Amino acid sequence: QVQPVESGGGLVQAGGSLRLSCGNLGSISSRNFMAWFRQAPGKSRELVASITGGGVTDYADSVKGRFTISRDSAKHTVSLQMNSLKPEDTAVYYCYAANPSSWGQGTQVTVSS
Repeated sequence: QVQPVESGGGLVQAGGSLRLSCGNLGSISSRNFMAWFRQAPGKSRELVASITGGGVTDYADSVKGRFTISRDSAKHTVSLQMNSLKPEDTAVYYCYAANPSSWGQGTQVTVSS
């Protein structure tokens, strides 16, 4: 079973942008649901953004208008464009893909004030 691999995390100042990418998904044509989750220290893992096989997207209220999830069927990747970052966005971000259920190991995003 393939394990998703995230990339693109790092340290950025508040108001800045980062783009996360998730690969090693195999063929994503069968992945009917993919998502990004995040977990901040001392908090539960939360759903940030999701995208279905048909391209329907959904976002947590806290990131609406700032984050955009997308999938690239040619590259077999799913990405998360994060703009206007805030210190409260600091967390480990995880890629998730369904069918079969697969989690990445996470990538750290730190937003300084």
